[in-house]
Amino acid sequence: QVQLVESGGGLVQAGGSLRLSCAASGRLLNVIDMGWYRQAPGEEREFVALINRDDAPTVADSVQGRFIISRDNAKNIVYLQMNSMSPEDTGVYFCYVRETAFRINTYWGQGTQVTVSS
Repeated sequence: QVQLVESGGGLVQAGGSLRLSCAASGRLLNVIDMGWYRQAPGEEREFVALINRDDAPTVADSVQGRFIISRDNAKNIVYLQMNSMSPEDTGVYFCYVRETAFRINTYWGQGTQVTVSS
């Protein structure tokens, strides 16, 4: 069974930084990508960033130039460095891993709260 555990969330002032980590454990085969989504109160979950098997990152326009995604392939850990944060970045951040064996499987973490105060 694959499990993802996020850490690094918390409260930060506007303009500050946080670093999220997500460690995947269990048997993973042929990882396609790992990444992050977030969900603000009353809003739908939205894409933040992903990094694929070739270590190529993709980030949402809303965080471009501020957030950096990276990955430790050997340990199946994905990081999200968040800089120049604003209150609009507040929400629950969920990490995921997508793999393919005989079919595509997507696994999610439980989420970590990030709050940016103005």
